[in-house]
Amino acid sequence: MSEILLLAGDFVEDYEIMVPFQALEMVGHDVDAVCPERGEGETVKTAVHDFRGDQTYLETRGHDFELNAALDDVDPAEYDALVVPGGRAPEYLRTYDEILDVTRHFFEEEKPVAALCHGLQILAAADVLDGRTCTAYPALQSEVEIAGGEWADSVTRDGNLVTGQAWPDHPEWLAEFLDVLGTEIDHGEPVAADD
Repeated sequence: MSEILLLAGDFVEDYEIMVPFQALEMVGHDVDAVCPERGEGETVKTAVHDFRGDQTYLETRGHDFELNAALDDVDPAEYDALVVPGGRAPEYLRTYDEILDVTRHFFEEEKPVAALCHGLQILAAADVLDGRTCTAYPALQSEVEIAGGEWADSVTRDGNLVTGQAWPDHPEWLAEFLDVLGTEIDHGEPVAADD
């Protein structure tokens, strides 16, 4: 199975880090969640973004998410794929050169990348969207286009890049990413528990 790097930071969107982390591990991938200036065993605070009919999402405090690796200790060359969740974290994570360098590595080596929601802010800052069709949280359409990306209104796969607009896209977004990774899931016959 694949070794996957996941970028995290304070106020990353709760569902957008928890669900992919757990789902990818559930099907057998190894996922290392890292954050600048934080080490293995430390936590980041998450935020829950919900859509309740307002002009934008409502944010409430989520969980503490425990990092299982340190950014300073990882070599992106040792990873097969990258996951970039959204939330508020990407707006400041994109100011870290090491985050941009890590992101560029995956594009330069044509490795699979899954980005969701505001995670595209990191990709735009890393200057890796030129000529790619992708999506993001709808308010980021101009950012994507200024970075040279072609906007799409739904989950999009462009080569090894899989993008979605927000956590409601998880089923389709994760299915596309698993396909890019070559993950095969066998839904064989259910096994009855012994009485």
